[in-house]
Amino acid sequence: MRGLSPHLEQLEAEAIHVIREVAAELEKPVVLFSGGKDSIVLLALAEKAFAPAPLPFAIMHVDTGHNFPEAVDFRDRRVPDAIVASVQESIDKGRAVEETGPRASRNRLQTVTLLDAIAEHGFDAAFGGARRDEERARAKERVFSFRDDFGQWDPRKQRPELWDLYNGRVRRGEHVRVFPLSNWTELDVWEYILAEELEIPGLYVAHQREVFERDGMLYAVSDFVERMDGEEPFTEWVRYRTVGDMTCTGAVRSHATSLDDVVAEIAATRVTERGETRADDRVSDAAMEDRKRVGYF
Repeated sequence: MRGLSPHLEQLEAEAIHVIREVAAELEKPVVLFSGGKDSIVLLALAEKAFAPAPLPFAIMHVDTGHNFPEAVDFRDRRVPDAIVASVQESIDKGRAVEETGPRASRNRLQTVTLLDAIAEHGFDAAFGGARRDEERARAKERVFSFRDDFGQWDPRKQRPELWDLYNGRVRRGEHVRVFPLSNWTELDVWEYILAEELEIPGLYVAHQREVFERDGMLYAVSDFVERMDGEEPFTEWVRYRTVGDMTCTGAVRSHATSLDDVVAEIAATRVTERGETRADDRVSDAAMEDRKRVGYF
């Protein structure tokens, strides 16, 4: 293990303080885990916050059914006892309506599944791995992000967090989303993974994959994505900067086959991971904020 830089030590201490504060203030928190890099770091920090005791929170994954197989396999190895909230079950129950066509995605449908699962299990806090540098709507988030009894987020009605003091008071039916990685950057996350030698899915390092190009992005060929005329598949060396639904997550061309190479690439890039590889954020300038207002992650 390489050891943490003073900068990462400060970020780690801040995140652990937030996690412990939630344990002290809220009754039934849950850690949201996707198998992506941010949730991997979040889970490692939560475990470190209470070591050597076991994690005092449940872990939950909202599974669209269109996830990358590598991410699902990693989830099953890393957190075999995780609660799995299924978007497919929401569709089967009539709670959500499946989109159709080449640009169909289950990404937005996750909101219904997430809110139903929070209500079913009585969670009053949900840890997420969102960071403020990802996207402009997430830059508006507080560390403790208050959600009303409909699960909705209003950026104008969030609570002040002066001097790292957090107000976790909620009434029945309300909850808070908690983001311990708020002040981290993508580079911070990768440097922490490298220093702590955390296991990650193979998607994050360069590998050969059959892809096709759409709107300047490389999508993996899969049964979940309907190709349009002229979208011919080809094999390319790629890696993923973010891991979401296969229908809306693009890869980047890369030959970074080691974590050191990945860190070097991230240090040189000038485009955010969501800006470069997430089609769901390109629907409109306010796509993320619109989803968040109705209960999205």
